[in-house]
Amino acid sequence: MNYTDTLTYLFKNLPMFQRVGSAAYKPDLTNTLKLCAALGNPHQKFKSIHVAGTNGKGSTSHMLAAILQTAGYKTGLYTSPHLKEFTERIRINGDEVEKEFVVDFVKRIKPEIEKLKPSFFEITVAMAFDYFAQQQVDIAIIETGMGGRLDSTNVITPILSVITNISWDHKELLGDTLQKIGSEKAGIIKSGVPVVISENQPQVAEVFESKATQTKSELISASDQYTVKRVSSGKFEVTGNGKKQTIDLDLLGIYQAKNIKGVLCAVDELNSLGYSITNDDLLGGFRNVITLTGLKGRWQKLGEHPLTICDTGHNEAGIAEIISQIKETPHSKLHWVIGVVKDKDVSTILSLLPKNASYYFCEASLPRALPAKELYEKAKSIGLNGIVVEDVNAAIRAARESSSPDDLILIAGSTFVVAEIENL
Repeated sequence: MNYTDTLTYLFKNLPMFQRVGSAAYKPDLTNTLKLCAALGNPHQKFKSIHVAGTNGKGSTSHMLAAILQTAGYKTGLYTSPHLKEFTERIRINGDEVEKEFVVDFVKRIKPEIEKLKPSFFEITVAMAFDYFAQQQVDIAIIETGMGGRLDSTNVITPILSVITNISWDHKELLGDTLQKIGSEKAGIIKSGVPVVISENQPQVAEVFESKATQTKSELISASDQYTVKRVSSGKFEVTGNGKKQTIDLDLLGIYQAKNIKGVLCAVDELNSLGYSITNDDLLGGFRNVITLTGLKGRWQKLGEHPLTICDTGHNEAGIAEIISQIKETPHSKLHWVIGVVKDKDVSTILSLLPKNASYYFCEASLPRALPAKELYEKAKSIGLNGIVVEDVNAAIRAARESSSPDDLILIAGSTFVVAEIENL
């Protein structure tokens, strides 16, 4: 099989959450452990940092990777889902895994695939671990897919855990209260392994404190250590650890202030564990996250006149952050290209959206997408105005044709809508 054949085999034969939703979710570590055993337990052969949370875990993972790379460490990075190409999920020092490795890995593990019938995610996790072990990375940043306790990535024993925040998402799988969702995320906390909590959330604080006490893990609250204030787009004033300085970040979202605190605490902890990350490394990593790691879709500017932005925010908290950012962005009229997936709390998301915008309702090309006409009807019933343009890029073109140079076009609502933007 060549690379195209290999991906076709994976996509066709393994249930994939991003396409079909909860039917692909396997709340169990058995398959991952068996796959890893068949590969010689690669997850035990490199040091790692485990990152979980409802929002911010992708940005946090990429920031940490950029800083470690700048400090001279050979850094693995595993994230999901991919936007354009499968190989985006597995990187070392920003470089995507070689397509030849993907082909070889699937050929080697195919007997186990046929026997275990794992999910797509379980296979990609095992692939990442095998690659990082073979390439002898100094450290790998491992982002959970969903939850934490039963997430396939949770077979690792990291040197540090980071939990970004807890919000409403995947309630049907993770729980119907923030405490239950928090408990699932807290499942990445391992015995004696320190954990950084990026955001102070009183309603779930006890969940983390209880778990950390149980595992005898040091609990580090980033909000107690650092104050981060956004000065302007991409510029943040940081106070903590005995100093005050300005951080330039190439990720422009105002919500990054919350993630920065967690990253700073994680770097402090890494230094206390024997790593050597200077302040220059820290500042250089923050300044070049996109260049060093290839991160896309976080309040990313696609064009000007009209200003065109895309963002992968897709749940209640993520959309709320996007709306805060819109309010801070000078514009005449807002044009929002929006599509969502079926398993999100669509009514809550729509209730947050501004009434004075023009909406272009679209749908990503996957079974999990909510039909654009259905989204339009739901939006219309609460007073949102717009048109149905099912194809994502046709919807973007329609927004551009209806816009003036001082307007704002936003493409958001689903990671998979952002993934279909041409030339992203």
